[in-house]
Amino acid sequence: MKIGTLFCGFICALATTAVHAKSNLQLEVTIPRLQVAEYHQPYVAVWLENSQRKVTQIAVWYDIEMENGKGEEWLADLRQWWRRGGRKLSFPIDGITGATKGPGMHTVDFDLSKSLNQLPAGKYTLRIEAAREVGGRELLQIPITLPIDNKVLPLTVEGNTELGLVRLSATQ
Repeated sequence: MKIGTLFCGFICALATTAVHAKSNLQLEVTIPRLQVAEYHQPYVAVWLENSQRKVTQIAVWYDIEMENGKGEEWLADLRQWWRRGGRKLSFPIDGITGATKGPGMHTVDFDLSKSLNQLPAGKYTLRIEAAREVGGRELLQIPITLPIDNKVLPLTVEGNTELGLVRLSATQ
């Protein structure tokens, strides 16, 4: 039984590596144009969380241009992300943090072989949270299973206020 299990594990690992090696994930995040008197671009955090709430950071968009790191003070408004590990991070984070984005569709590309290949197979939740000064806050979730089966992609979810359409798809 152990040999069969070991063999299956080896074959499954090879199959997973093959899928991961040739596929990239692309996350499209739409920030809607809001008709409000005072508009501020939202802070946005994207992370992957397993069932034990272990977090893999993907992207954090905030006002990196504010003097003396003042933009970091408002990251706590991304409440769920902040509680799930954001408060333990030191900013900026190379390859993760970036400037806030205005209305429109924005793309987050990440290489599966680099970002997700180290993660064990299982169920995860991709979380996207946005918070805006003098505005609201919104959290969207996309359940996924690793390794990713490209047949289930694209996956989409639509926000109601601070976020629009969010789409997870595979690219070659």
